[in-house]
Amino acid sequence: MEPTTLTTERLVLRPFAPEDAAEVYAACQDPEIQRWNEVPSPYGRAHADTWVNETVPAGWRGDTGYSFAVRLGAGGPLVAAVGVHSRGESVFEIGFWAVKEHRGRGYVTEAVGAAARWAFAELGAGRLEWRADVANAASRAVADKAGFRMEGTLRAGISHRGTLRDCRVGALLPSDLGLPSHLPYLPAPTAQAGPQPGGPVVSGRP
Repeated sequence: MEPTTLTTERLVLRPFAPEDAAEVYAACQDPEIQRWNEVPSPYGRAHADTWVNETVPAGWRGDTGYSFAVRLGAGGPLVAAVGVHSRGESVFEIGFWAVKEHRGRGYVTEAVGAAARWAFAELGAGRLEWRADVANAASRAVADKAGFRMEGTLRAGISHRGTLRDCRVGALLPSDLGLPSHLPYLPAPTAQAGPQPGGPVVSGRP
């Protein structure tokens, strides 16, 4: 995937670049970002340099992950980070963090919506997942506002600093945003539809 820039009413989302390292380093000193996200702790300037110069470009080249620096306008400050990562055929996972000084203004929700639409339209995503520690209320609030449907709690669903933790999982489908799916989707029958009396019972895959 060629590096892509997305725009919204207030924001510009573009792949992280070397000039972002200083702001990434400053943002990741925040204990809340280190608490909930898979970033090194303590977080040094070398970590930021590696992220913007090596990790992000490798993800775009290998089509494994697409990380965006979210800025308030083309020349504005870094307000958030959003990443979309491949998790299998047509399934992707989204992650994000917000710069402390710019929280509470809806920037992350706006950026997640733009990244989701891009993933469905350009990556062919059929399902976009969100996962977070069950105690991460701020992340859950963003997911809810962006339209993710909560699907349950996964025991030991995420690993954080060497410890398995329970997490909530939610998902967004193209149809939730009024977009077509690149693959047909056959939802489970409703409870009312149930198997018909005397009908065949089939399970498993051919």
